Amino acid sequence: MAIELLDSANVVDTSQACIGTKAAVPTTDVLGRIANLETRLARTASEIDAAQAVRYKVFVEEMKAQVGPEADRRKRDVDSWDAICDHLLVLDTSIEGDAEDQIVGTYRLLRQDVAERSGGFYSSSEFAIDALLARHPTKRFMELGRSCVLPDYRTKRTVELLWQGNWAYALKYGMDAMFGCGSFPGVVPAEHALALSFLHHNIRARDDWAVSARPELHRTMDLMPAEAINAKKALAALPPLIKGYMRLGAMVGDGAVVDHAFRTTDVLIVLPISNISGRYLNYYGADAGRFGGAAS
Repeated sequence: MAIELLDSANVVDTSQACIGTKAAVPTTDVLGRIANLETRLARTASEIDAAQAVRYKVFVEEMKAQVGPEADRRKRDVDSWDAICDHLLVLDTSIEGDAEDQIVGTYRLLRQDVAERSGGFYSSSEFAIDALLARHPTKRFMELGRSCVLPDYRTKRTVELLWQGNWAYALKYGMDAMFGCGSFPGVVPAEHALALSFLHHNIRARDDWAVSARPELHRTMDLMPAEAINAKKALAALPPLIKGYMRLGAMVGDGAVVDHAFRTTDVLIVLPISNISGRYLNYYGADAGRFGGAAS
């Protein structure tokens, strides 16, 4: 699941850029910087622990997700995938203390080659990912998940840095497509009939990119006929992160899955790199250099 706390709606519109460029990213491990905020991968186990504490604050304390007694005792959101993922961080360097004290946002990244050596993707617990991967044997996929930002930092700058970090990471490892769960609040899909139906009729992944919820978990997204959907109202009803992925050029899989532990209704987001809107490539830079230099 991915809690919907990020919004890329404010990213500026610019002219078209070349799609599909795979230039080298900067050699420093800092992937982006805006003023006092920077994004990079976690360097130590203690930084991952601090990111898990941020996730606990957002997912459990704020969003009321259910976790096990040990996680509650430690006040950490932890699962078995944490050990094999890279953890993208946003840090506020103006906060006094160690890096662990500066973490204000996080994203979890998992490359296909790592997943295949280590038990698969998290999303496979809800969606039939294997069929999608099998149709693209020459493409390299990465999974995005566990996105969250502390309340005081849910701003345009933080969101831009998270997208910057994801893009720089994808370039560094030569990724061809991204995917991950996007979430609606609550466990009753019918409460999101307008938004789910809009996604189903308008941006559903098809043909070689088609992917479905696992049959035993599949909940229909086709809750309203296409002619009954008011597109403007549907867009307004979409969670910010899903709306942001849409603007990038993402598609959604067929069927939603109810995650009772996190109290969400999940859809699968699929984003081929070749689909990414030119205006975003131009804004962040085909080489991920937009926020890669000195503070701005």
